[in-house]
Amino acid sequence: MSAGAPYTEPPSREPPHAEPQRVLIAGGGVAALETALALHELAPELLDVTVIAPNADFHYRPMTVREPFALGAARRYPLAPIVADAGASLICDELAWVEPGERIAHTGTEGPLGYDALVLAVGAKAVPRYEHAVTIDPARMDETLHGIIQDLEGGYIGSLAFVAPGRMSWPLPLYELALMSAGRAYDTGVEVAVTLITPEERPLAIFGANASSAVEELLERAKIHTICSAFAEIPEPGEVVVRPGERHLHMDRVIALPELYGPPVRGVPLSEHGFLRVDPHGRVAGVAGDLAGDRTGDRTGDLAGVYAAGDCTEFPIKHGGVASQQADAVAQAIAADAGAPLTPEPFHPVIHGMLLTGDEPLYLTARITGGHGFSSELSDTPSWSPPSKIAARYLAPYLDARDRERSRA
Repeated sequence: MSAGAPYTEPPSREPPHAEPQRVLIAGGGVAALETALALHELAPELLDVTVIAPNADFHYRPMTVREPFALGAARRYPLAPIVADAGASLICDELAWVEPGERIAHTGTEGPLGYDALVLAVGAKAVPRYEHAVTIDPARMDETLHGIIQDLEGGYIGSLAFVAPGRMSWPLPLYELALMSAGRAYDTGVEVAVTLITPEERPLAIFGANASSAVEELLERAKIHTICSAFAEIPEPGEVVVRPGERHLHMDRVIALPELYGPPVRGVPLSEHGFLRVDPHGRVAGVAGDLAGDRTGDRTGDLAGVYAAGDCTEFPIKHGGVASQQADAVAQAIAADAGAPLTPEPFHPVIHGMLLTGDEPLYLTARITGGHGFSSELSDTPSWSPPSKIAARYLAPYLDARDRERSRA
């Protein structure tokens, strides 16, 4: 949901269709799996669901920050059993382009697929912002950062900077890596000056004043120098220029977040930086003058049957828990349209975040309005269950059950 998107009334409920409605879900991440599981719970007899995904596994990426510290690999789950348990079919392929007027989706190899509802949950594209920094990549976290942590432990690094670009992605991993690096340096008895540079007004400001104050104190105790309201450039290896003020910092290593851009989905309207604009129920809205593949500028209004959830949407906070809440809103709208006896609820984001610190984790909660937290709390015990990194209504308990089965086996 775009922060400025106008509110629209939920679609009027229709009587059950004679045939199950065909639902295509494009993607293999949190938003896609949450949508599939939610639809199976809400309207299993009314929908024929197919998931189109290029990945064979679901990678639990929020836990990859532990990998460079030899604290265990993030879990991977085969995608096929999850999709099957959601009562859906799986096509291992990528979405290529869409014909919204004909309600047809094209994949790389399967050819045209008709749909009554299409859910775009294809994620975002991470692009390195700085040529002379190591960019965080959850898909290759250990490969990318393990050498830096080894050099830190060996005393070969005296200064380490963590940088968030002006167009930030989800900032939590940057804080986790900074805290865990400072903790590892302390545990191994080496002196390392750790600096965190962020455009945020305060540390993790998205969680609101209470949580931000607590995180600020945590950073101070860890002796992490934090520079807020700052925009960094890295013109040369090891040189960081901080604006405003033109401060020049010299660092042995620099680690940075990537910038995120929307995925190129031909045939659907794209807003700024390639993201999809949706209403509170996840329906994709037209954007005049920038329809991918059609630059005539005369396409406006909703695209019937096209929905989006997760990082591919224009909503500025890119977080698994937010993606799952968007997916729940989409699933309710689709189920109601198919005739399920429910009134779909609009997307109202609540962020549950687990902050890994190198010691005991902290749990943050914030209710979001206008892109900023307006009520928040921080605790050493979670306020949600199961206490997972991704707080999702259907996916979290499903994965928790899978983990318990694996432990018993």
